[in-house]
Amino acid sequence: MHKFPWALAMLALYGASPALAAAPEAPAAEKSAPEPPRSPDARRVIDWIAATGDNHGLPYAIVDKQAAHVFLFDAKGKALADAPVLIGIAPGDDATPGVGKKSLAEIGPAEKTTPAGRFLAKFGLAAGKQRVLWVDYATSVAMHTIPKGNPKEKRRERMLSPTIDDNRITFGCINVPIAFYNRGLRPQFLKKGGYVYVLPDTKSLEAVFPPLHVQSYRKADASS
Repeated sequence: MHKFPWALAMLALYGASPALAAAPEAPAAEKSAPEPPRSPDARRVIDWIAATGDNHGLPYAIVDKQAAHVFLFDAKGKALADAPVLIGIAPGDDATPGVGKKSLAEIGPAEKTTPAGRFLAKFGLAAGKQRVLWVDYATSVAMHTIPKGNPKEKRRERMLSPTIDDNRITFGCINVPIAFYNRGLRPQFLKKGGYVYVLPDTKSLEAVFPPLHVQSYRKADASS
């Protein structure tokens, strides 16, 4: 599955025949920005937060592990930005008990998961006095830019690649692009923090976000 199907369409257009390339541009009113790659689960969670105000007046981000993408919203629910992400190597939605107290060298392959759930995230210091957005401090899961680390991992190339299969490379943290971090995430979350909703890749949405059961029942009642 391609992360950016709209990008392929644009490439096909501008790589087409000279006649097509020379065609007059459409009026500005007819142009629209391409839709970000939201999975059905992401759309459900976005609608649920908007309908219930579950963010409690704080900015929030939705990490869609299935699409390897993150969506940023302000406190009023306005979509601000979206970007590709790198996530934990191992599929799974639970953190191993005590993993937050282990060194990186002690964490086994199956423990390198990005846990799913709703987290109240705040900025704080990590190793090397680096400021990161702690998604779940107890399990050492943070959202930050790509670390310099091991160049053989090719994290930047993985993030920019057209597929999502190679976006699993971290120990559990969520890596985001520098521009997304500095221009979007940091200004929104720096003062009071905010919520990060990490969508599951093995569990059901309802198992991770129980209030979605109620939302489903209300929709069923409204349509009956």
